[in-house]
Amino acid sequence: MKIARTALLIIGVLAVLVGVIWIGQGTGYFPYPRSSFMIDRMPWAYRGIGLAIAGLVAIVVSRRI
Repeated sequence: MKIARTALLIIGVLAVLVGVIWIGQGTGYFPYPRSSFMIDRMPWAYRGIGLAIAGLVAIVVSRRI
C-alpha cells in the first residue's frame, strides 16, 4: 500500500505543477517558449485548472490511504 500511496502522491504533485504551467501559458503570464501554441489561449488555462484540481485530489487521496 505504501507504493501506491507514494505513486499517487508523486502523480498528484506533478499534475499540480503541470497544471500551474498550463494556467500560466494559457493566460500569458508564462510566455515560454515563445513559439508555444498554448500562449494566450484560455482553453489551456481552463485545462490547467482542471489538471491542478485533479492533482490536488490525488494528493488528498494519497494522504488518506
